[in-house]
Amino acid sequence: MIDMTTTAAPRAWHADSPDDAIRRLSGSRNGLSSEEAARRRVEYGPNDLTPPRRRSGWTVLARQFTSPLIYALLASAGVAYGFGEVADGSVVLGVVVLNAAIGFGQEYRAGRAIQALAALVSDLAVVQRDGRWAPRPAEDLVPGDVLTVEAGDRMPADLRVLDAHGLLADESALTGESLPVAKSAVAVDEETSLADRTSLLHAGTLAVAGTAQALVVRTGAATELGRISAQLDAAEETETPLTRDLRRLGSTITRAVAVVAAVLLGVALVRGYPVADAALAAISLAVAAIPEGLPAIVTIALAVGVQRMARRRAVVRQLPAVETLGATSVVCTDKTGTLTRNEMMLRRAWCPDGAEAEFEGTGYAPGGGMVAAGGGTAVGPAAEQSLRRLLAAAVVANEARLSGTGPGRTVLGDPTDGALLVGAERGGLPPAAPAAPRAVLPFDPQRRYMAVATAADPPTTYFKGAPEALLPHGGTAAAAAYRVLDRFAALGLRVLAITERPGDDVDAPPGARGALRLLGLVALVDPPRSGAAAAVHACHAAGVQVKMITGDHPATAAAIGRELGISGSAPAMTGAQIAGSSDAELRERVRGTEVFARVAPEHKLRLVRALQDGGAVTAMTGDGVNDAPALRQADVGVAMGRAGTAVAKEAADIVLVDDEFSTLRAAIEEGRRVYDNLVKALLFALPTNVGEGLIILVAVLTFPLEAGRPVLPIEPVQILWINLVATVALALPLALESAEPGVMRRPPRPAAEPLLTPFVVLRTAYVGVLMSAVAIVLFLAAAPLGVVGADSTAQTQTLAVTAVAFFQICYLFACRTFIAPVRTIGWRSNPAVFAGVALLLVLHVGFVHLPAAQALFGTASLTPAQWALAATAGAVVLPAVAVEKRWRRRVVPTPAVSHVDPPSSPRPDTTVA
Repeated sequence: MIDMTTTAAPRAWHADSPDDAIRRLSGSRNGLSSEEAARRRVEYGPNDLTPPRRRSGWTVLARQFTSPLIYALLASAGVAYGFGEVADGSVVLGVVVLNAAIGFGQEYRAGRAIQALAALVSDLAVVQRDGRWAPRPAEDLVPGDVLTVEAGDRMPADLRVLDAHGLLADESALTGESLPVAKSAVAVDEETSLADRTSLLHAGTLAVAGTAQALVVRTGAATELGRISAQLDAAEETETPLTRDLRRLGSTITRAVAVVAAVLLGVALVRGYPVADAALAAISLAVAAIPEGLPAIVTIALAVGVQRMARRRAVVRQLPAVETLGATSVVCTDKTGTLTRNEMMLRRAWCPDGAEAEFEGTGYAPGGGMVAAGGGTAVGPAAEQSLRRLLAAAVVANEARLSGTGPGRTVLGDPTDGALLVGAERGGLPPAAPAAPRAVLPFDPQRRYMAVATAADPPTTYFKGAPEALLPHGGTAAAAAYRVLDRFAALGLRVLAITERPGDDVDAPPGARGALRLLGLVALVDPPRSGAAAAVHACHAAGVQVKMITGDHPATAAAIGRELGISGSAPAMTGAQIAGSSDAELRERVRGTEVFARVAPEHKLRLVRALQDGGAVTAMTGDGVNDAPALRQADVGVAMGRAGTAVAKEAADIVLVDDEFSTLRAAIEEGRRVYDNLVKALLFALPTNVGEGLIILVAVLTFPLEAGRPVLPIEPVQILWINLVATVALALPLALESAEPGVMRRPPRPAAEPLLTPFVVLRTAYVGVLMSAVAIVLFLAAAPLGVVGADSTAQTQTLAVTAVAFFQICYLFACRTFIAPVRTIGWRSNPAVFAGVALLLVLHVGFVHLPAAQALFGTASLTPAQWALAATAGAVVLPAVAVEKRWRRRVVPTPAVSHVDPPSSPRPDTTVA
């Protein structure tokens, strides 16, 4: 049996020599025979990633009927049908069906992230079978196959390098390493991290330069890509704070309504109500107290947030993620491509005569320049001459080219060489292509340098490569260069040395012809994105921690962290340290650490879980395959739209179109605005349900029977009109309110904070009691009990319903702010409020006066005087809530709404919650 790697216990193929790896797989450098390959394919299966079974549409649809509110509504509809109240039952059932349709449309997407993983694997590979080279489908590969690798090839499996010539692999999507990695056949230590396993090529990564022969050592689910697939499938889809709060709210309301309705049923029976009428009274209470329109309000409010986020270049794939961002307390962000541009740029250059310069400008487009290091002043003539000689040598010893013009210019070839071309141009060298060299020795990972001989007379050979490969042969100038090298390394810069010697013998080692002449050092960096530092600062001001998690080198990660204001006093934590920590230790260490480096996918997953176990609401950003499991695990996953892989986008809840971290800050602000507006909608809707429930309760408990039947101030079907039409029409404009001042200067709301805060409960009870009092008093004043007939009862009920509608209209304006007067945000700042009011008035006129509506809802026409009376009665809520707000501003120093700002102005009337 072949000793194969398993997902649970991976063997260290990178630590084996090529011959040892071949022996372990019972293979040879000439590949396998067709018969042996067929046998192994049966043993190990096809080289692909099997996606998990997707949930059926019926399963997703059934999930829409599991809410406690839905249970209560279905029970109410069933009882209504049982007692012949077809209109009431049909309206309630229609609400249930509508909510289920909305939820089904949002949820019916799953499993595509792992399907996107499979798309990363190459379709074809050139394989040696039966002693002949031929292209074969990637799914036919088996451990022991030998194949060729060339620039542009995507790896079809995990491969052990047998021979390599200048091979560079782009592994950024898998490891987060921003630079192409030089690959060779030399074994590395068994404990080497994933990003440093230079003897392996991983499935899904891309060869960008050079050639190689390689041995297939892992296929399908056993590859690193397969391990990520398993982690992605195992990652928990966490319940968002809003979903959790709505579930708790629904459970609370349902239990309370069930208890009160049961008590009311018993009291009605004791008072002599017929059984059908007693049941109808209980149903009326349930219909009144359950906020039927709340699911629609929440869905539409989140949809409005989605549209606003889209205008700010953040595309939302899951509706609850809009609000979750507002509750986020920790942002875990990838470095490469998220905080940085994923484009190498020349940052500094140094010459042995002391000349040193910094290079300004970002991207490959023309622009920027060269200034003296540290002071920002112009470079002197002598220093400029030395620096330009260094840059000219960097252009000669270069295998890249610039393509295109202007902002769309790109680099063809190695990005490090491309950065040197752009840097030389910014240093004042003309952008013309250099003359053809006489001889070239390409870069090789074992040599760690390249050499180019010019065609000039006399010829000169230039060497460019790792300082440790060239500085030992750099003569007396090397001592000073080592000190500069240490300084550049501390800044997280990648440093190359450039030297020269007479002659054109590129094959002779650097020390073979005597000491080299050191021209200088060039230092490169993947620069931060514009606006990233300001966005990090804004997150910190909003009480949101920012933690950088990257596969890059610790020194590079720490330097970028310092530049962006992320790093604190704690040193960067490595993936090896994460792996060696217990869950309890990791929960403790992750609190005070901001930078995590050399991190593998499983480490990112553990970090996110450790933060969540500590009570944090976590947002995870990323663009690579290695980020996908953590994106799925996080409370809200945020993928990059431009540089992001399909895997990352499918695993995420939100996609940033422009890849800018600053867009995430804007999305957090939008999430807080959405949550504030949802609370305002809740403050508006719940008092209506409480008030309607009290109306029914008081009537059943105290009103006498009329001709053996109960007299209610408002009929159940009229209550449904208020809940489904008036409440929804007026609550939706609150979703368009602007953000409260200071929304990004307050800490995120606690993850455990419920929607029903003391502030919400007290406001709901206060306004609900007031609403019920207005309706009952108006009903009793207009129609003394025992004197009315059927027609006059319909008119007085219509008067009470109309008074409730006007009450809601006036209360809507009070709900536009939490505790501040409405004038502080401007009466006309949200035109949608007036549109909602106008729409309700038009609908309510039809509700009152149209014969069809009268037949359906039991209403009767009102006189102008009665309309005026209803409007006057409803307006009492404005001074009543104004008094409550003023009391809160003066007596309660900190608002009971814990997630809004405390008063910050000495004048209470201008304080905005």
